[in-house]
Amino acid sequence: MIQMVGTDHTLAPVNVRSFFSFTKEESIQFMTQIQIDLKARGVLLLSTCNRMELWVSTDRDEPDDLLHEICLFKDVEEERYRGYFHGRTDEEAVEHLFALTCGLKSAILAEDQILTQVKSALSFARENYFTDSVIEVLFRMAVTAAKKVKTDVTFTHADSTAIEQAVSMLKEQRFRLKGANCMVIGNGEYGKIAANTLVRNGANVTVTVRQYHSGRVEIPSGCSQINYGDRMEYLPECDLVVSATTSPHCTIEYEDLLGMHPDHPIILIDFAIPQDIDPRVSRLKDFTLYNIDDFRSDAVPENEANRDAYLRTREILAEEESAFWFWMNDRDLVPRIHRIKDQAVEDYNLRIRKIIRRLPLSEDNQKALTGDMGRAVGKVVAKLIFDLQDHLPDREFRDCVAGLEKVYEEEDLNS
Repeated sequence: MIQMVGTDHTLAPVNVRSFFSFTKEESIQFMTQIQIDLKARGVLLLSTCNRMELWVSTDRDEPDDLLHEICLFKDVEEERYRGYFHGRTDEEAVEHLFALTCGLKSAILAEDQILTQVKSALSFARENYFTDSVIEVLFRMAVTAAKKVKTDVTFTHADSTAIEQAVSMLKEQRFRLKGANCMVIGNGEYGKIAANTLVRNGANVTVTVRQYHSGRVEIPSGCSQINYGDRMEYLPECDLVVSATTSPHCTIEYEDLLGMHPDHPIILIDFAIPQDIDPRVSRLKDFTLYNIDDFRSDAVPENEANRDAYLRTREILAEEESAFWFWMNDRDLVPRIHRIKDQAVEDYNLRIRKIIRRLPLSEDNQKALTGDMGRAVGKVVAKLIFDLQDHLPDREFRDCVAGLEKVYEEEDLNS
């Protein structure tokens, strides 16, 4: 069984999502606990700014109470948080993952960052030995489907990231970014995206760098830098501060600003989960605080072009999901089919060898031609066999595979 439970920006506010976020160390501890407690074959944890999801594959027919395991690890009463979570199994879970990975369930429709986050979650689980073949293939095929959507489908939207949404909002409020002093706290992927976006809009951008990272951190082009420890001294000079770290601790505390009285209003934007900026800062009159939930677009196509793109995306995903279920339901047949294909290619090469030798080609060119033709034959044979699955009941298809195997078994006996 494939099973998941998770929360996201549509189910839980930022403070709840912050509480259920996981550091890398916590992720390893938690996935280890899941493997032991549930005897799970595969486990994967997806933890981003907008969502947290636990994915599990097991040999059981009945679902486990995954939320109970999450709340046990976080040491909270599950009934208090059950309304913030949604669970899915098998077909519903697979459909959800494929749609999620290509951005259909993102706060900003069809954004690209979720694809990177899903790939990173799979790599992390794999590197720490938590994946099995089901989790591995499911997530790899979801990533492949998302890449196909990105290649074949174009969504029209002006603001594809949260920072671009923030920039649009600031411009609507007549905040002048050109020449504004901005500080970006965080050197990760999103910190760099934020810094680059602000630079493109004419801002004077300073990024913070922790001293023990100073020799290894790439500073975005056009940005200045200060030590992370000097951020509070520099903050009164800023018009805008963006914080986007993966730290479990606040980068700006309420007490840090309590006695600070800048001579102009300062906008603070917190893109982090868990939150970087103490929410109590919103009480202070000289500061305006926004968080990740203040910048999102509806996940419903808003124009005809996007509606067409949405429908095309659903068609692609349906095809890719069918391919996954073929693998899932008949995965024991896949190596058998590949053996038949290899035997067919070998059979073909033996039959064509005499013809190839008569051609006025060098030995190397004969080998290259044989290889190219063999690969083409292999693709045709595999396509014929795999396409039979779409037109035959499972039992008849299995009989067909068994019959093809006997063809070459008998040839081997007679040779």
